[in-house]
Amino acid sequence: EVQLVESGGGLVQAGGSLRLSCAASGAISDDNVIGWFRQAPGKEREGVSCISTKSTRTWYTDSVKGRFTISSDNAKNTHVLQLNSLKPEDTAVYYCAVHMVPLLEDCREYAVSDYDYWGQGTQVTVSS
Repeated sequence: EVQLVESGGGLVQAGGSLRLSCAASGAISDDNVIGWFRQAPGKEREGVSCISTKSTRTWYTDSVKGRFTISSDNAKNTHVLQLNSLKPEDTAVYYCAVHMVPLLEDCREYAVSDYDYWGQGTQVTVSS
Protein backbone atom coordinates (compact mmCIF):
# COMPACT_ATOMS: atom_id res chain seq x y z
CA GLU A 1 0.00 0.00 0.00
CA VAL A 2 1.23 3.45 -0.92
CA GLN A 3 0.03 6.77 0.43
CA LEU A 4 0.43 10.09 -1.35
CA VAL A 5 -0.19 13.41 0.35
CA GLU A 6 -0.16 16.66 -1.60
CA SER A 7 0.44 20.07 -0.07
CA GLY A 8 1.27 23.58 -1.17
CA GLY A 9 -1.90 24.67 -2.89
CA GLY A 10 -3.56 27.99 -2.21
CA LEU A 11 -4.83 31.27 -3.58
CA VAL A 12 -2.44 33.36 -5.65
CA GLN A 13 -2.70 36.26 -8.04
CA ALA A 14 -2.02 35.82 -11.72
CA GLY A 15 1.71 35.81 -12.35
CA GLY A 16 2.44 34.33 -8.95
CA SER A 17 4.01 31.03 -7.98
CA LEU A 18 3.20 27.99 -5.90
CA ARG A 19 5.20 24.92 -4.99
CA LEU A 20 3.21 21.70 -4.78
CA SER A 21 4.70 18.78 -2.89
CA CYS A 22 3.72 15.14 -2.95
CA ALA A 23 4.96 13.06 -0.03
CA ALA A 24 4.98 9.34 -0.70
CA SER A 25 5.04 6.63 1.96
CA GLY A 26 4.54 2.91 2.16
CA ALA A 27 5.77 0.21 -0.20
CA ILE A 28 7.21 2.45 -2.89
CA SER A 29 10.45 1.89 -4.74
CA ASP A 30 12.70 4.41 -6.49
CA ASP A 31 11.63 3.16 -9.93
CA ASN A 32 8.23 4.52 -10.79
CA VAL A 33 6.37 7.18 -12.71
CA ILE A 34 5.03 10.21 -10.88
CA GLY A 35 2.26 12.11 -12.56
CA TRP A 36 0.64 15.42 -11.75
CA PHE A 37 -2.93 15.93 -12.88
CA ARG A 38 -5.51 18.64 -12.43
CA GLN A 39 -9.25 18.86 -12.58
CA ALA A 40 -11.21 22.06 -12.91
CA PRO A 41 -14.94 22.21 -12.12
CA GLY A 42 -16.98 20.65 -14.90
CA LYS A 43 -13.90 19.40 -16.74
CA GLU A 44 -12.16 16.07 -17.07
CA ARG A 45 -8.98 15.31 -15.19
CA GLU A 46 -6.01 16.18 -17.37
CA GLY A 47 -2.35 15.31 -17.23
CA VAL A 48 -0.10 18.25 -16.43
CA SER A 49 3.35 16.72 -16.07
CA CYS A 50 5.08 13.47 -15.30
CA ILE A 51 8.52 12.16 -14.48
CA SER A 52 10.12 8.75 -14.70
CA THR A 53 12.09 8.63 -11.47
CA LYS A 54 14.69 6.18 -12.78
CA SER A 55 15.50 7.90 -16.08
CA THR A 56 14.42 11.38 -14.88
CA ARG A 57 12.73 11.92 -18.23
CA THR A 58 9.90 14.43 -17.97
CA TRP A 59 6.85 15.52 -19.91
CA TYR A 60 4.68 18.63 -19.76
CA THR A 61 1.39 19.42 -21.37
CA ASP A 62 1.73 22.28 -23.83
CA SER A 63 -0.18 24.80 -21.74
CA VAL A 64 2.34 24.66 -18.88
CA LYS A 65 5.62 24.28 -20.73
CA GLY A 66 8.12 26.87 -19.60
CA ARG A 67 6.06 27.70 -16.51
CA PHE A 68 5.88 24.47 -14.48
CA THR A 69 8.79 22.30 -13.39
CA ILE A 70 8.54 18.76 -12.07
CA SER A 71 11.19 17.17 -9.88
CA SER A 72 11.61 14.07 -7.80
CA ASP A 73 13.74 13.29 -4.75
CA ASN A 74 13.73 9.53 -4.32
CA ALA A 75 15.83 9.68 -1.15
CA LYS A 76 13.12 11.73 0.52
CA ASN A 77 10.20 10.17 -1.36
CA THR A 78 9.07 13.67 -2.18
CA HIS A 79 7.97 14.93 -5.55
CA VAL A 80 7.52 18.57 -6.43
CA LEU A 81 5.66 20.53 -9.06
CA GLN A 82 6.81 24.14 -9.17
CA LEU A 83 4.16 26.42 -10.66
CA ASN A 84 5.36 29.78 -11.98
CA SER A 85 3.68 32.54 -13.98
CA LEU A 86 0.30 31.21 -12.94
CA LYS A 87 -2.78 32.06 -14.97
CA PRO A 88 -6.46 31.99 -13.97
CA GLU A 89 -6.93 29.00 -16.28
CA ASP A 90 -4.54 27.03 -14.06
CA THR A 91 -7.20 27.03 -11.33
CA ALA A 92 -8.02 23.43 -10.44
CA VAL A 93 -7.53 20.69 -7.90
CA TYR A 94 -4.08 19.23 -8.45
CA TYR A 95 -3.37 15.56 -7.82
CA CYS A 96 -0.20 13.54 -7.74
CA ALA A 97 -0.25 9.88 -8.66
CA VAL A 98 2.21 7.03 -8.99
CA HIS A 99 2.54 4.18 -11.45
CA MET A 100 4.57 1.40 -9.91
CA VAL A 101 7.35 -0.52 -11.68
CA PRO A 102 6.99 1.05 -15.09
CA LEU A 103 7.86 -0.94 -18.20
CA LEU A 104 7.96 2.11 -20.46
CA GLU A 105 10.70 4.68 -20.12
CA ASP A 106 8.62 7.59 -21.41
CA CYS A 107 6.11 8.58 -18.74
CA ARG A 108 3.83 10.25 -21.28
CA GLU A 109 2.85 6.75 -22.49
CA TYR A 110 0.80 6.19 -19.33
CA ALA A 111 -2.85 7.14 -19.19
CA VAL A 112 -4.79 8.27 -16.14
CA SER A 113 -6.09 4.74 -15.65
CA ASP A 114 -2.54 3.34 -15.51
CA TYR A 115 -1.72 5.08 -12.25
CA ASP A 116 -1.93 2.88 -9.18
CA TYR A 117 -2.23 5.32 -6.29
CA TRP A 118 -3.52 8.87 -5.98
CA GLY A 119 -3.30 11.65 -3.46
CA GLN A 120 -6.30 13.51 -2.13
CA GLY A 121 -5.61 16.64 -4.16
CA THR A 122 -4.73 20.23 -3.33
CA GLN A 123 -6.66 23.26 -4.53
CA VAL A 124 -4.90 25.88 -6.63
CA THR A 125 -6.83 29.08 -7.26
CA VAL A 126 -5.41 31.86 -9.42
CA SER A 127 -7.15 35.22 -9.35
CA SER A 128 -7.01 37.68 -12.22
